Amino acid sequence: MQTEQEHRQPQPARAFRPVPVRFLLPNLITLLALCSGVTAIRLAVEGRYQVAVAAVILACVLDAIDGRLARLLKGTSRFGAELDSLADFVNFGVAPAILIYVWSLNAMRPAGWIVALMLSMACALRLARFNVALEDPNKPAFAHGYFTGIPAPAGAGLAMAPMYLGFLDVVPDGHTIAKPVAVYIVAIAVLMVSRVPTFSGKSVTQVPREMVLPVLAAGALVIVCLITFPWETLVIAALIYVALLPVGAASYYRQKRKLQAASEAAGEGNTEA
Repeated sequence: MQTEQEHRQPQPARAFRPVPVRFLLPNLITLLALCSGVTAIRLAVEGRYQVAVAAVILACVLDAIDGRLARLLKGTSRFGAELDSLADFVNFGVAPAILIYVWSLNAMRPAGWIVALMLSMACALRLARFNVALEDPNKPAFAHGYFTGIPAPAGAGLAMAPMYLGFLDVVPDGHTIAKPVAVYIVAIAVLMVSRVPTFSGKSVTQVPREMVLPVLAAGALVIVCLITFPWETLVIAALIYVALLPVGAASYYRQKRKLQAASEAAGEGNTEA
C-alpha cells in the first residue's frame, strides 16, 4: 500500500513570463532621475551649488520623459508608478530642501531646518494626494487637464529660485537673506498642498499640424537658452509659471461652472419630460 508521500507528485516550477523591454525603459529613466537627485544632495554638501541645482533640473527633465515614454510604449505598470512616486519624493522633496537649507536656511539654525522639513513634507503630502486622486471614479473629464496644487517638479524648481538669483548676483549670499527665503519656501510649500488648480502638461498628447514647426522652433530655442543662459532662463520660467497660476485656476473654475450648468439643464429637461 502506497503511503501519502508516495502519492505526492513534484510540482512543476512556476514559469515566469519574460518582461517586455518596453516596461524596463521608463523605469530605467526613473532610476537615472533618482540618481541625479541623490547626486544633487552630495554636490550641495560639497558646496557645488550650481552643479547641484543642475542635477535637480536634470531630474525634472527625466521625470517628464519617463511617464510619457511609458504611455507611448504602452509600458505603464503599478511597479513603475510606485517607483516614480518614490523617486519624485527624493528628487523634488528631499533634494531641494537640503539644497536650500545648506545654501541659506542653516543660518537660522533649527528654525531653518523646520522650514526645509515643511517643503519636504508638503511634497510627500502632495504626491500622496495625487496618487489617491488617480483612483477617483467621479473625476470629470476636463479635470484631467489640471493638477491640484503645484506639482512636485514645479515646486522644486520654484523653491530653488532664490538660488538662481544668487548665482546671477542679483541677491547677496544666501545666509544673508535667510529669513526672506524662509518665508518664500513656506509659501511654496503651502501652494503645493493647496487646492489651487494648475495646468497639467500631461494632457497635451497631440500638436496641430500647423503648429508643429513653431513648437519645434520654440523648444529648440528654450534648450539653447537653458544651455547658454541657464539661470536667466530658469528665472524667466519661474516668473511665467507663477503668472499662469491665476490663469489656470480661472480656466478650471470656468469649465467647472459650464459642467454644472449643463448638468442642471439636463436635470431640468428630464423633469419636464
